[in-house]
Parts: sequence; C-alpha cells; structure tokens
Amino acid sequence: MTLADFEQVVEAALEELPTDIAAQIDNIVVVVEDRPTREQDPGGDGLLGLYEGVSLAERGLDYAGVMPDRISVFMEGHLALHLDRLETEAEIRKTVLHEIGHHLGIDEARLRELGWD
Repeated sequence: MTLADFEQVVEAALEELPTDIAAQIDNIVVVVEDRPTREQDPGGDGLLGLYEGVSLAERGLDYAGVMPDRISVFMEGHLALHLDRLETEAEIRKTVLHEIGHHLGIDEARLRELGWD
C-alpha cells in the first residue's frame, strides 16, 4: 500500500463517519505519519494511532484560542500487521474511529464495547 493509498483510506474513514458523530468533531487535524516518535510511543509498542489534545468531554468554558487537537495514524504500524488489503483498510478505519472516540471523550472500556478498539 502506498502512502497515497493509505491517506485515501484515512480520508474515506473520516468521510464515512455518521453525521451525528461528525457534527461533534471540533478543532482537530488528522494526519498520517510513518511511525510514532519516541515521545509518542515511549515503550515502543507500535502504536497504530494516537490522539493528542483536550477531549470534548474535558473542554471548559475557557477553551478558546488553542491549537487544534491532533490525531496521528501511523502507516508503518498498520503495514507491520501483514494483513491483506481489505483487512488493512478495515484496521485503518478502526484506528480512525478509535482516535475520534478519544476526541469525543470516550474511554477505552466503552471503545471496546463499541468495537472501536
């Protein structure tokens, strides 16, 4: 899978978000990176994605004038799973949903219940 292919799958996952979820997203950027930095993955666990920011559930009335939250989707981690094309695309979509869930303030237990883990 090329970088352009990978980016298209990430973009498609965002476009396929249900309207009620997409309407809640605020002040966020989604990027594709090759791999996480040491700061992002200090244990070297091979992250597939990472949400960095202040979730919607934690934002107060004083939340203003801040840089956008960031979702990074890591290409190398996905490709290292050695899945076929369709399975890789499904895993990328799941990663995007998982990180969007963090942006919305959904915890890991609920993400597992939703199948977004």
